[in-house]
Amino acid sequence: MYSSIINTDLNSQSYALLDLSAKVEYALLALLELAIHHDKKMPLTMNDIAAKQPIPERYLEQILTQLRRAGVVQSQRGSKGGFLLVHEPWQITLLEIVSLVEGERKDKKNSEISTIEKTLVWEIWEKANNAAIEVLHGYTLQDLCQERETRAQNSPMYYI
Repeated sequence: MYSSIINTDLNSQSYALLDLSAKVEYALLALLELAIHHDKKMPLTMNDIAAKQPIPERYLEQILTQLRRAGVVQSQRGSKGGFLLVHEPWQITLLEIVSLVEGERKDKKNSEISTIEKTLVWEIWEKANNAAIEVLHGYTLQDLCQERETRAQNSPMYYI
């Protein structure tokens, strides 16, 4: 069994190798809200989304504009206007959303000088990156909706 030489629990929730940016988190929350209401075919306004999710309005507007330009959501004007998903929730992977919001990540330039040790380090980092990509590619907005529904049913709200 491996024994760590540092005094931190690297398996704890406080250590994050992969960073969830606020922009990605807000995009996922907004899209999840749209996905939850997708079957109703009724557009949600920014106020509707902001009332359900803790997203600052200025971020929400920027994110929805970016998602609209990318063809993920469509906007409808007028008194019954708002935002709708363009595709079914099961067709939109988390990897697609992260890539769209964060932009294409460029591979860090690997210098011309290569050693066995450097190659080993890069190979391990590539495996970690590929594992993250695989996980994000394996989940869709529909999966999040279903998991949300399951958790909501397992923890009923009590009103007084």
